[in-house]
Amino acid sequence: MKKKIKYNVSFRIWFYAGENKFLGIGRVELLERIIKTGSIANAAKEMKMSYRQAWQMVAEMNARSNSPLVEKQLGGKSGGGAIVTKAGFQAIETFQTLENKVRIFIENETNKLTM
Repeated sequence: MKKKIKYNVSFRIWFYAGENKFLGIGRVELLERIIKTGSIANAAKEMKMSYRQAWQMVAEMNARSNSPLVEKQLGGKSGGGAIVTKAGFQAIETFQTLENKVRIFIENETNKLTM
């Protein structure tokens, strides 16, 4: 008797603004790390990416959304930093909600696979 093979399906979600990538799991992680660290530079370090790449991603997200997702804060005694805006928090939540719905759907459908 042949053993039953369990299949898995993987997926990756991208939100597009027109033809351009707007938001994906990596960009959501960058936003979350900016929240945590208060800095694009520190978020980039945690993700082992260059500041330039992180700043480029932030600039693209800001340009492709109706409102900026990240705003730079000017330096002071403790230096500058960055904050994720209300629109940024909403983008994270929207992405995670849709990703979770798709994950549940795919898991349910995957459990039915027999080939």
